[in-house]
Amino acid sequence: MQIIRSKEFTAERAWGALPIANMNGITTRLHWTDQPYKWHINDGEEVFVVLDGQVAMSYRQDGEEHTVELNPGDIFYASVGTEHIASPIGAARILVIEKEGSV
Repeated sequence: MQIIRSKEFTAERAWGALPIANMNGITTRLHWTDQPYKWHINDGEEVFVVLDGQVAMSYRQDGEEHTVELNPGDIFYASVGTEHIASPIGAARILVIEKEGSV
């Protein structure tokens, strides 16, 4: 049993994470960041939930780059092979669910 107050979580560095659960090789982590990540493609699927703050999520699909603004409560699903980058607008807290060891 664990209760996490996500709005109280901070990290010492951008994309610092609080591990929450590992269920059959699928990890759930709470991230805090105020800096963009990097363009990347995950090894598997990824669910990205903005809990606090705003994130500009850019992704490449069919050779074109798109950007969408994610607000608290918004969910971004990256299927296998989706190249993407998350760029917070100020500080943000994000719940990430993905295959263990994914980028």
